[in-house]
Amino acid sequence: MSMPELILTEFVPLAALTSWRIGGVARYLATVRSPHGVAEAIAFADSRMLPVWILGGGSNMLISDEGLPGVVIRMRDMHIDITQDFDCAAVHIGAGAPMAGTVRQLVNAGWAGMAWAEGLPGTVGGAVYGNAGCYGGAMADTVQSVDLWRAGNIQTVPPAVLGFGYRTSALKQHAVPHLVHGMHAGDIQPIVVGATIRLQRADQQQLALQLADTAVLRKSKTPQGSSCGSVFKNPPGDSAGRLIEAAGLKGYAVGTAVVAERHANYIINRGGATSADVRALVAHIRATVATQSGVTLEPEVQILGEEWPFNAA
Repeated sequence: MSMPELILTEFVPLAALTSWRIGGVARYLATVRSPHGVAEAIAFADSRMLPVWILGGGSNMLISDEGLPGVVIRMRDMHIDITQDFDCAAVHIGAGAPMAGTVRQLVNAGWAGMAWAEGLPGTVGGAVYGNAGCYGGAMADTVQSVDLWRAGNIQTVPPAVLGFGYRTSALKQHAVPHLVHGMHAGDIQPIVVGATIRLQRADQQQLALQLADTAVLRKSKTPQGSSCGSVFKNPPGDSAGRLIEAAGLKGYAVGTAVVAERHANYIINRGGATSADVRALVAHIRATVATQSGVTLEPEVQILGEEWPFNAA
């Protein structure tokens, strides 16, 4: 049985859909399973003059306690199509496909190039949007093309036009002015609906070992508990976690949001933390590190429905 391309649900608590387990209620949650579903969700929002926000896998974001009074689009297109050309493959993936599960599926099929992303939270669309990366790899290194919903049409663009940088892209930068109040019909920014990555055939057993090594490394560095992953970008030539630890902030808490002991660039929700707790804690970390080291940390995480209590880059 085919699934509908768009499912609209009213008054949905968003905390359970985010890795931080924080956030208020969405007026409408639009679960979309195709680019056509995206178009339908935007048309629905336009018909009611409601703003639009995009929710990928709910990682690398903080949602306001007050919720989002519009249409929140949750990408759930998870298709994976592999086109093989001798020892190479072009893999087209829906924006809603989970990164971790997709990587395991490709590795198990003997395709190399994405093992660095083992255990990476979020979706493929979100990973493209933020140029996600870790352990020496990044989406910009693998992406061959990206499908964007733009003004009612699907455009396939090369990575050269996406402005990839360290944990960012032109897509992410252009979205910043719309994070607080959402996007409206006249200013809908390009939305990632799919991506094609280029992979190479490799020994499946060696790939499995590489995947296992990455999993062990990630587990050794990742604190237990609900978090968004790394809160701040690493400044050039240094580590945000090292700077935060050097400032004596491990274990520092605001409410039930606390700087992790295992990795200081993580903020853990110990249960019941609010966006106000996290905003205050992020501001304190940023100010303390700036005072002690002279480095102004830039948040990697984006905030929806409200602003940081400082001017973020």
